Amino acid sequence: MEGSVIKIVGIPDHVTMTWLMMAVVLTFSYILGKNLKKFPDRVQYTFEALTSFIVYTLEDAMGSYGRKFFPLISGLAVFILCGNLMGLIPGLSQPTANLNTTLALAIISFLVYNYEGIKKHGVVNYFKHFAGPIPWMAPLMFPIEVVSHLSRILSLSFRLFGNMFGDEMVVLVLLMLIPFLVPTAGEFIVFANSFLQTFIFCILTVVYIATAIEEHEEEHVGY
Repeated sequence: MEGSVIKIVGIPDHVTMTWLMMAVVLTFSYILGKNLKKFPDRVQYTFEALTSFIVYTLEDAMGSYGRKFFPLISGLAVFILCGNLMGLIPGLSQPTANLNTTLALAIISFLVYNYEGIKKHGVVNYFKHFAGPIPWMAPLMFPIEVVSHLSRILSLSFRLFGNMFGDEMVVLVLLMLIPFLVPTAGEFIVFANSFLQTFIFCILTVVYIATAIEEHEEEHVGY
């Protein structure tokens, strides 16, 4: 976890690790896709179960419309999880422990849910919702809503970055204090937190998209 042993001159480690991870994932996906069976083995069954879980989660949040976002959410899940787990391999580092990577992922999430909201409701109606139901409070509510939405970029990116970078620091400190007993515990911390942070990032993205595209109920003041 002290850095990657695979380096390309002039290329940051997190970019190199991202390229390596993408190459491995694409190769594995190609091999798995070419060997699909009518009666799945354990590996195929595991991936089919994960696929079903993502589909059911999307449909639960957005109905049948949610299937449209399966490539996005599954892609984010695979990228984040594999990036997190790279820290368990000696000589490799986690691309998700770099703020540039997590910030890029957060911006993708931010752009997608706002685009879908504008596409479904129109520019005027989408941003009109930011003003709230009470006209005279619009000058106050609109900037608050804008800041709230922009803060989601920071929230998503720093949560993932902070947790994965923090894992590395905690494990390194523990290794210095108890070098012979901690490695297994440290690996477990990284392993468990990798799945947890992947789930949190993806489920928040689903919630943001579902909130953006839902039909805003008209609220009337007075009668």
